[in-house]
Amino acid sequence: MTSKESNQTLKRLFSYAKPYRMYLIGALFSALVSVLLSLLLPVFLGKAVDFIAGPGKVDFNGLLRTIAYMALFIAGSCIFQWTMSFCTSKITYFTVKDLRNSVYEKLNIVPLEVIDKTPHGNIINTMVNDIDAVSDGLLQGLTQLFSGIMTIVGTIGLMLSINLGIGFAVILLTPLSLFVASFISRRTYRKFTEQTEIKGEMGGLIEEMLGNQKLIKAFSYEDRALERFKEINARLHKCGVMAQFYSSLTNPCTRFVNGVVYASVGILGAFSAIRGNLSVGQLTSFLAYANQYTKPFNEISGVITEFQSALASAKRVFALIDLEPEPSDEGLLSGIQADGRVSLKNVYFSYDKSVKLIEDLNLEVKPGSRIAIVGPTGSGKTTVINLLMRFYDADKGTIEVSGVDIKKMQRKALRNMYGMVLQDTWLFEGTVRENIAYGKEDATEEEIINAAKAAYAHSFIERLPNGYDTVITKEGSNLSQGQRQLLSIARVMLIKPPMLILDEATSNIDTRTEIHIQKAFARLMEGRTSFIVAHRLSTIKESDLILVMNQGRIVEQGSHEELLRKEGFYHKLYYSQFHVTQT
Repeated sequence: MTSKESNQTLKRLFSYAKPYRMYLIGALFSALVSVLLSLLLPVFLGKAVDFIAGPGKVDFNGLLRTIAYMALFIAGSCIFQWTMSFCTSKITYFTVKDLRNSVYEKLNIVPLEVIDKTPHGNIINTMVNDIDAVSDGLLQGLTQLFSGIMTIVGTIGLMLSINLGIGFAVILLTPLSLFVASFISRRTYRKFTEQTEIKGEMGGLIEEMLGNQKLIKAFSYEDRALERFKEINARLHKCGVMAQFYSSLTNPCTRFVNGVVYASVGILGAFSAIRGNLSVGQLTSFLAYANQYTKPFNEISGVITEFQSALASAKRVFALIDLEPEPSDEGLLSGIQADGRVSLKNVYFSYDKSVKLIEDLNLEVKPGSRIAIVGPTGSGKTTVINLLMRFYDADKGTIEVSGVDIKKMQRKALRNMYGMVLQDTWLFEGTVRENIAYGKEDATEEEIINAAKAAYAHSFIERLPNGYDTVITKEGSNLSQGQRQLLSIARVMLIKPPMLILDEATSNIDTRTEIHIQKAFARLMEGRTSFIVAHRLSTIKESDLILVMNQGRIVEQGSHEELLRKEGFYHKLYYSQFHVTQT
């Protein structure tokens, strides 16, 4: 990251902290006062030594007065250090909260293809680990950096006021400390940046493997998955070792510099004291300042190391925030009177622009029609659904609902016209009642129960420990796959939309239950335009129109009987599922 990029990143980060700048001002003020009080201690320590220097020359009154001042300074320094920590924590947590909110809000408005193309583990790692790194390395390190610089400047000023010669000697040794800090920070930044990227890669792999454990075990992929993990882990180990190696140089290197400065002050101060240019107390103050002067370099070196790591993390966070959102729906139609007519005219679309998928797709759907979409894997069936719902926008051509181009209406309005049941169910952690009412939060108890009965889910819900108040665990792990699918169907039964999309909606339900569900869908689909994506062709015989897709095109269309009589692509597809040959 260049210096310009670093400055831009810092500027953006502090724009998030701007609403809480009073806490920042409080932290900096507290740090300043705490440093000033701690800098006064060596002065009074030197005076205390001078009060007891020499036999019979102890000034008890002066000594007690000096000790009282020192106690006061120590207490004040502790109070302001606590205040500094309090203000720093406040601004850090508030800023991090807003930063995470910004990332989450952006994820809700980016196009679906961005989510599809980005490993989910990377996104999770950015939202959790990278933002934590920003919190620890940038925001909390700010006051440490400020107090460290103030300590160095203040210490130099006080040493010069005591003895110019020794003060200048310490200043001449300062570049050695700066060189050490610069040497370490440059090398740690590169390694911490690389380490952050590998952590994101590892997070993506772990998320992928944990989410597909059944598939991994079914295909005996454990060894290959382990090899992939080991390869990434080996790179992370190598990079981490080097990052920690350079980072670990901080303490011994700065301690060496501390020793050089302390020894120089001790030797020069001793000669000055012998010549009578310094009192014993002043020499004591000088030695205390020498120790105090070098200590901030340790802290600053550590802070700079964390800064480098945090800047790399902040860049990843802002890269996520800067993702291009979906075009605004402002000014578009908020709703239309949908009659169920759907039209696709000269539609072209592909996920990868170099690989053609849907080309010149044309379709006219009458109100209340049941449209089945069939075809081999990769033919474009689910892609048509994505286009109808505007999860993706067509590259060319228009899609109209009730004569209105869907690009002229708000996405929310369009999607509210459809009820959608997918093969992959999704349930959230909450009660059965809350999951059914997901699309209609103000639904009455009677409506929820009727929807469950219509989906043939009521009977199994009643057998659950707490009925409709039973809490579903994460992703519905305490329910069977079929039960989860029934609840998903009940959601649609509740909202009764004007149009339906059923994408393999009964694929995870046993045959007996499927018969009931098909009857329920038949009632639900009466008077509603329905799109049914199915691999089991036996489930779509009653459709008004069957669209047979292959390589992104509609190669055949007609009723079940018409398509069988043609003895074309559908004929082969249908009878291939029953392993019989027509003669």
